[in-house]
Amino acid sequence: MSTTKYFTLSIVLLILNLFVNSDIINTIELVIVIIMLWRSLSKNIYARSKENQKYLKIKKKLVKPFSNLKRNINDKEHIYKKCKYCKTTLKLPLPSKRGIKTAKCPKCGKKVKVFTLKKEKIEIITNNKRIKKKSK
Repeated sequence: MSTTKYFTLSIVLLILNLFVNSDIINTIELVIVIIMLWRSLSKNIYARSKENQKYLKIKKKLVKPFSNLKRNINDKEHIYKKCKYCKTTLKLPLPSKRGIKTAKCPKCGKKVKVFTLKKEKIEIITNNKRIKKKSK
């Protein structure tokens, strides 16, 4: 049994113990935590490496859907949208107006709908002075 399975079992027993409050479940939890510590301190590096690769694979599946959300928050000049046909991430320039826009995917050629709430930042340069304005 891998460490992640022990950890999952420990969490399930912890939640179950919140409702039941049993000494038997407490003892089982303690044994599981000791086994987890024993396994984490083991010298079998190959087995721990395999377990870590499984963990990273599961973590990647959970975190990946939120990567475009993080990019959209940090990047103020572009919108990131995933093509629903070929799963390519598109980096689109910020439109001048809010609303629903369409963009063409360069990889598959299909049209993708983009919903924007942001406003475009416009920089006007006059006499070597930059004036930043937001369009409405």
